[in-house]
Amino acid sequence: MGEPDTGGTPARDTTGTGTRTETETAPANRSYREVLRNRRVAALLTGDLLSHVGTGMIIVAMPVQTLDIHGSVPPAIAISVVETAPFVLSTVLALGMGLGRLRVPPRVLLLADCLLRSAVFVTLAVLSVNGDLTLPVLVAGLLFGSVFRLVGSSARRLLATSMVGEEDLFAVNGLLGVNSNFALYVVGPAVGGLAVVAWGPGAVLLFDAIGSLLLSAVVLLWVPGQPPEERRTEEDDTQSGWRILRRRPQTARLFAVVFFFNFFYMPVEIALPLLVRGPLDSNGAGLGALWGAFGVGALLGAVVTNYTRRVREHTLLIAIIALWALCPLALAISGDLAVAVLVFALGGLVWAPFTPVVFSFVQSALRPDEQQPVVTLWVAGSTLAAPLGLAAGGPLIEYVGTRGGLALSGLLTLLLVPLAGVGLLASKRKDAAGA
Repeated sequence: MGEPDTGGTPARDTTGTGTRTETETAPANRSYREVLRNRRVAALLTGDLLSHVGTGMIIVAMPVQTLDIHGSVPPAIAISVVETAPFVLSTVLALGMGLGRLRVPPRVLLLADCLLRSAVFVTLAVLSVNGDLTLPVLVAGLLFGSVFRLVGSSARRLLATSMVGEEDLFAVNGLLGVNSNFALYVVGPAVGGLAVVAWGPGAVLLFDAIGSLLLSAVVLLWVPGQPPEERRTEEDDTQSGWRILRRRPQTARLFAVVFFFNFFYMPVEIALPLLVRGPLDSNGAGLGALWGAFGVGALLGAVVTNYTRRVREHTLLIAIIALWALCPLALAISGDLAVAVLVFALGGLVWAPFTPVVFSFVQSALRPDEQQPVVTLWVAGSTLAAPLGLAAGGPLIEYVGTRGGLALSGLLTLLLVPLAGVGLLASKRKDAAGA
């Protein structure tokens, strides 16, 4: 990405080799304000924002709820199981759709996700408020209530982009990113922490259900029943993402790097509530402050990403991995909530550019007809790191302790830096030599 932005999208590949030419250019990208004049898009983005606020509140409420009902199960194990449950069936479904030929309208998938999630979370909220919620019931509810979560998340993006022209795609994707960072990591955790203190975690479960219901209402009222046909080529139906990935060693190496980066991060999510309640001597509000600080840092990082275009993608990715590794290491030695909040804010600043840089790196190595199957498989496959990392993180933290788990997460991520450097830089040189 060494060239400055000229206001347009990259030229399309007309050579069939995966390299871009300037013979064809896309329409100039339009601004956020212009895109939001489309009332349907604005309504969907509003519903998306409100539903993400409820999900952000759950980031704080779920560990608190788990610690209240874990019983004889060790706390770290209980949090690990609860945090893993939503990923299991949803990842299986996403992988099945990514590898297979089944096509379900995005509108149907999103409605299924919203309605099922709201029904399950209302039930869990009632049980929690009445004092009848148990750990097995909570795990089962999250397991089945989140079955459409990943495909529903992809459906939001597909629906939003299906209602606009090519010149609006950049703005719509940017607004979806703003929604996610602002609601999931700034407003949601902050409000969730206060709500947990005021009304208990059961009330927060109800707020999440309300957010899903609001999004489903927006979809029913404002989103067209038959969105425009997806932009696809014949190769999309004949080539699997796995087959394309195997032909691209550089992309396959990056997939491994991303997988382990996410895998080594997951113990942090288990250790964080234990760190707050134990060594930092705080409560749900303190956990909310931590995640809120992370969100503020992530928002700033999303802005900073725009100014990293002159940095080579592989160099930037290696720097992000190295800098993020310092975050759990610093958390492991922090003894004050204010210090931990500052550290996690800096962590959010470093983490935010990772996903957009990764997708830019991947797409630069693929022809347009290869991107859809590879990206679909990429999202589903890399998501596997979450349940696996959470499942491994619980016993790990139970064995080495909260601070030990954070330190180990940081050290393992640091070990990933030379592996990423050798794999990505070597493959980059090989591709350049063969060009």
